[in-house]
Amino acid sequence: MVFASGLVTAAELGEGGVGGEPVELDRLTVFSTRVALQEPTGTVAAPVSALRFEPQVDVQGRGFAEAQADVTIRGGTFENTGFSVGALPIYDPQTGHYSAELPASPHMMDAPEVRVGGAHAATAFGATAGTVAYGWRPIETGGAASVGAGGDDLARAEIYSGFAAEPSSGGWIVASDVSVARAQSDGAWRWRDPNPPFVAAPFAGIKRSSSAEFQRVAGRVQLRNARSQTDVFAGYQDKDFAWPNLYAARPNTPLRAEREQLQTKLVLVNHRTQLETDGDFVQGGAYYRGHRDNYSIPGFGVSATNPSRHQTVVRGAAFDGRKTVREGTALRYAAGVVGDDLDSNTLNTSGPGTGRFMSRTQVYGTLQGEQTFVLSETRELVLSAGGRYDDSNRDGSEASPLASVELRQSAGTLRRAYLSYSESTQLPTYQALNSSPGGLFGGNPDLPRATAQNVELGADWAAGGWTMHTAVFRRQDDNLLDYIFDPTGGLGTSRRAAAADILTHGVELFAQRSWERFDLLLGYTFFEKDDEYLPPFEGSFYALNYAEHRLTVGGVVRLGGGLELRMDNELRRQADNALRREGNDNVDTAVGLFYRVPGVKGLVLNAQVENLWDTAYQDVPLVPHSPRSWSVGASYAW
Repeated sequence: MVFASGLVTAAELGEGGVGGEPVELDRLTVFSTRVALQEPTGTVAAPVSALRFEPQVDVQGRGFAEAQADVTIRGGTFENTGFSVGALPIYDPQTGHYSAELPASPHMMDAPEVRVGGAHAATAFGATAGTVAYGWRPIETGGAASVGAGGDDLARAEIYSGFAAEPSSGGWIVASDVSVARAQSDGAWRWRDPNPPFVAAPFAGIKRSSSAEFQRVAGRVQLRNARSQTDVFAGYQDKDFAWPNLYAARPNTPLRAEREQLQTKLVLVNHRTQLETDGDFVQGGAYYRGHRDNYSIPGFGVSATNPSRHQTVVRGAAFDGRKTVREGTALRYAAGVVGDDLDSNTLNTSGPGTGRFMSRTQVYGTLQGEQTFVLSETRELVLSAGGRYDDSNRDGSEASPLASVELRQSAGTLRRAYLSYSESTQLPTYQALNSSPGGLFGGNPDLPRATAQNVELGADWAAGGWTMHTAVFRRQDDNLLDYIFDPTGGLGTSRRAAAADILTHGVELFAQRSWERFDLLLGYTFFEKDDEYLPPFEGSFYALNYAEHRLTVGGVVRLGGGLELRMDNELRRQADNALRREGNDNVDTAVGLFYRVPGVKGLVLNAQVENLWDTAYQDVPLVPHSPRSWSVGASYAW
């Protein structure tokens, strides 16, 4: 049950997994086993919520992550990070800013898996740095309800309920679940003076400008047995929020209260079957995603009464799996097709220097051979090689090789060691292709296909109750989509889409251990970039907005008497960036106290604080920080 204790093994630490003793991390609601606090302070939980302190992911939020967040992996950008649900790659063709918009409750989904290197390249779509992959939880009879209130007149509530019928004579179970969630607040940024000096005139006198209102409804029907699971899902969410300098930040100019209204629909079916041979499976499905975006900013011709309107539709189908063809020999495969359409009143293909198309179809396929050599009763060597093919009706095709060698052990301290080489590729989004070159977000219709080559050496360990993952990698990005900006310019200066060639070196470490009363989660990343694409005196909003050093520390303390303290911390040193204000160093802490009410099974009271030290660090350069926030609430699970 999603509300019971969460267990994680060393198998969840790396790309492919190793064995290990189970580590108990949490006794309450578990959406992710790699962070301590499972839900946010400022709104209801979304799939992105579990990524805020995830060691392998950097969430660069505007306001708070559930409003708008750029999800980056291994020093990449929001554009080269992918998302998938089951076998299906989910993306937004307008801009990667919206790829994380998944209208599903975390109660329905497995903990997110971060795929990098060869595991990413084999099945990903439209991404070159990594993929955040979700699966569907088996539905059980039960549910949960939660309510909360907090600063800035926050009010939030969610109810989730699942029902699973008794198994049939053939072992089949029919189940369904539904979730409804809503949150609203007045926002942390206020404008009360009749003519504040730091706010553009069109917004003078507004009492509060960063208000937010979210609502989501989602449901599933599931058919499963011991080996198979089919999920049919439909979800819808509506978000209306504002934030100063949300996207159009400019140095040395007044803050402007920008507003966004997002509506996302997702309908999909996904089927997965575990085959008879251990490790073999097949899964596949199809989906429809519709996304509306109304964006307004004063002073640029896209006001609240005349917003910039975009509507995207994506239809896709995909499958992947593994099949043993003889003892020790297996094939891994994946394939998919994704078609999209864009309707926009600001992006076009008719003006000078704008794009050539507003629809596109892409296909991809991967085939890998895998050979296993048994070295002893506890040790085996696995060699894998193959390739991937990507094509589009709008651009040329690309072939990408994949290869790895992996040592697996079921005993001893070292459980797995691997060396992999992989290549991946993606096409630019419509915002970059079809924007007017002289507009607020200058486009470039000649942006080419981006490619990345990744070499990685890693290992998983288990010793003394600890499970650990280590990796070093080198990724060469060619023609990576970035937006660059001249910080010395004025209001007439726009950011411009550019193709960047960047070499990234990185180190990743993750360790965790549980004691009777304490769980500890440790993560560290180091990234170094070598780039030569920026013109003199210009800055990069995204590709060069990364943490050189990032340490995450999470902990769960069971205090006794029904009390539990959870805390996530992040210490970072951001790379120098000509656009950044408020410094490069930051300490971010989120803490929550939870109390199980005696005599009422399933009832938990909570109090949480985010940005405990109220730092002014900017996740995205020039975008104001989210101040300290707090909330109190109650949840009841049955």
